Amino acid sequence: MTALPEPTRGEFPWEIPDHLLSIEEYAALGETDSGFTELVEGRLMMSPSPRPEHGLAMLELAHQLRPSVPEEFKTVAETDIDLELTPAGGPGFSRRPDLMVVSKAELARRRQEGGLLRATGVLLVVEIVSPGSKRTDYATKHDEYADAGIPFYWILDLDDPVSLVACHQAGELGYQDAPARTGKFRTTEPFPAEIDLTALLG
Repeated sequence: MTALPEPTRGEFPWEIPDHLLSIEEYAALGETDSGFTELVEGRLMMSPSPRPEHGLAMLELAHQLRPSVPEEFKTVAETDIDLELTPAGGPGFSRRPDLMVVSKAELARRRQEGGLLRATGVLLVVEIVSPGSKRTDYATKHDEYADAGIPFYWILDLDDPVSLVACHQAGELGYQDAPARTGKFRTTEPFPAEIDLTALLG
């Protein structure tokens, strides 16, 4: 990385990379406190702070999901995952889903080895749509998560009425998307669960 002059107010308090980052380099950055929270083909991406409703819905969804999650998995919020879309050392892909269900085995592996969680240990990812993320959540991340082999992807849209689109792997076709659901969302996959969407915002 190229060293920058001492930052002034409003500038980045860390060295801006002068090349496309690998997953290992991205993980080594730690928390930058500058709004960069994801890595797309080696490029740092900025994610503005979400609205309060976003955090409220995320916590309530986690609360409703917890009793349904199988014993061998855990619900994890806002954590980087390596999508494993490129060879080691190449320009990496890392996303930070709002919520995900991860195997305990993968959590244990990360504790022992360090680095990021890996997509191969993730059962379900959930993204909560923000005003500036609609295309990213419905299209870009939809394709990336499918390419990463994550079995299930839920897109939660907080626009009235609150809705949820459930996507699941369908072989070479990538994700197959169910129609958007409002009110009560009931599913048997990836585990039996019922989510009261109307309660997510209190």
